[in-house]
Amino acid sequence: MTPADRPGAWFRRLPVVARLVLAVAVTMSLVLIGAAGLVYWRVETALDQQLNDDLTAYGRSLDQAVRAEAELPPGPSGSLQQVLDTRGRIVSSSDAVRHRPLLTPAELAAVERGATLRHDIGSLLPITSDTLRLRARQVTADGGTRIVVAAVRRGHRDEALRELLAQLGIASGLTLIAASYVGYRTARAALRPVERYRVGAATLAGGAQNLRLDVPADRDDEITRLGHTLNHMLDRLEASAERERRFVADASHELRTPLTLMRAEVDVALHRPRSAEELTETLRSVDAEVQRLIDLSNALLDLEELGSTGHITRAPVRLADLVDTAVSPHRRTAERAGHGLHTDADDTTVDVDARWLVPAIGNLVDNALRHGNGSVRIAAAVHDGRVRVRVTDDGPGFPPEFLPRAFDRFARAEASRTGRGSGLGLAFVHAVATAHGGTAQADNTEHGAVVTLELPS
Repeated sequence: MTPADRPGAWFRRLPVVARLVLAVAVTMSLVLIGAAGLVYWRVETALDQQLNDDLTAYGRSLDQAVRAEAELPPGPSGSLQQVLDTRGRIVSSSDAVRHRPLLTPAELAAVERGATLRHDIGSLLPITSDTLRLRARQVTADGGTRIVVAAVRRGHRDEALRELLAQLGIASGLTLIAASYVGYRTARAALRPVERYRVGAATLAGGAQNLRLDVPADRDDEITRLGHTLNHMLDRLEASAERERRFVADASHELRTPLTLMRAEVDVALHRPRSAEELTETLRSVDAEVQRLIDLSNALLDLEELGSTGHITRAPVRLADLVDTAVSPHRRTAERAGHGLHTDADDTTVDVDARWLVPAIGNLVDNALRHGNGSVRIAAAVHDGRVRVRVTDDGPGFPPEFLPRAFDRFARAEASRTGRGSGLGLAFVHAVATAHGGTAQADNTEHGAVVTLELPS
């Protein structure tokens, strides 16, 4: 069975407003039917009770008169009586039914066996004339056995019930129409913001820029919260698109520079015959630019891989060993540059991904050595279940206008902190911290720059 053939599939294909209105109409119909049925049953019970009381009282008076062989008493207005013998012959009868027996042979036989019969003649709907409710009972008198039939007319009772049915039908119909209309208007009003959000999303899909949904500021319902959520999502999409455009532009620029230099070196080498030393120098220059392209590509691939926290694999590792592993490759560089390199790490175990944290700390050390002066200090400690790594140098520090974008991809400071780097080092550090559920922060001190990496252990 396909989804379209399942029961109720047609209902799910209807618009939301139509489904809501239909649900309201069906629910209101059931409620109105139940209420109307209850009212009708209560009124019918009351009318039948009154009619049965009159019939019972009239029947008893007829029974007593027949037993006493007295004159039959008059009954309530519109009442009838008929006295039959055991063969079904009419002994006494009201004028209106003088020649028409009120009992069928089967009913007559049942009464003769001692049963008390109650029976209606005629129906409420469709309308029939001369509707009666009768009571038949066998009575023994000195003259023999008689069957006494007492009957009262049901015309007033049936007319009242028919009028009640008509009024209930009109009232229920009007109530159903009003409820459906109110439900329709309410559903349209409730879903109007959703439609507005849909149109806005369609406009955005069509290429619109800087789009925000019109969300009322004075409300706090489900639809309004949906609008705020969509606006937040649109803001993030816009920011993501802007980062992507900036990334493509910056990456294109970064790749263009080494490629242009390589092309220039090759063109110069091919312009005229060169000696072996000159060709060797050209190849070294080309090799340096190729290595720069490789480093840039690897950095971009690492940042892409760190885009998901699923690539983080935590494992216990001694914090002092982790810091020493990250700093060791830079000690010879520090010695050649005349920089001091000092580490201070707690001898404790932390639960981190050393694969990513070691190169992140290494990037911070490399930046401090290239852009700073004097000593570089690496401090690592654990406090309240969080690992804090601080790398401090004695250089000129970050330019104040650079700090807000220090961790952006390809972001570079002024010439005092620029060089052969790609501008991806701090971005990589920030990505490692984010993947661990931590933070990275760049600041200036009185003596230089400090970058703090903090993440849960």
